[in-house]
Amino acid sequence: MTSSHPGLFHVERKGTASEFSSRLVADRAFATHETIVSLDGVTPGEKRYSTVQISPDQHIELNSDLLYLNHACDPTTFLDVDTRALIALKPIAAGDELTFFYPSTEWDMAQSFDCWCGSPKCIKTVKGARHLSKDVVLQFELAKHIQELLQTREK
Repeated sequence: MTSSHPGLFHVERKGTASEFSSRLVADRAFATHETIVSLDGVTPGEKRYSTVQISPDQHIELNSDLLYLNHACDPTTFLDVDTRALIALKPIAAGDELTFFYPSTEWDMAQSFDCWCGSPKCIKTVKGARHLSKDVVLQFELAKHIQELLQTREK
């Protein structure tokens, strides 16, 4: 399969038909705060497991290998939907997995799941920012619409 962003990252697939996993892996090093890629080619989409929320009521399809960005409670990247870029949150080496904290963009996810990341900050069940306390959510970099929805909820 051809990579959507050769030289930047690729999808790594493992497993069998019944036990399948995939992840997005860096092809080169990225410095903290470096833009890994801009979100070109995104299209509007209905809320579902494969979309990313970009405002209180809008979602986009990533239409690239970015679809394989997995969730982590100690993420390596931030999906900055406001500037439409994937940003490194820490130094990333070639071969490292690219991950992001799903509630940083998702208020109420179409499909929740259990997290087994093992991070001390692990939220256990990933449902969206709406389902987390303000103290927990504010430990992470957040999209502007999530910050605004949190403020509205806390009033």
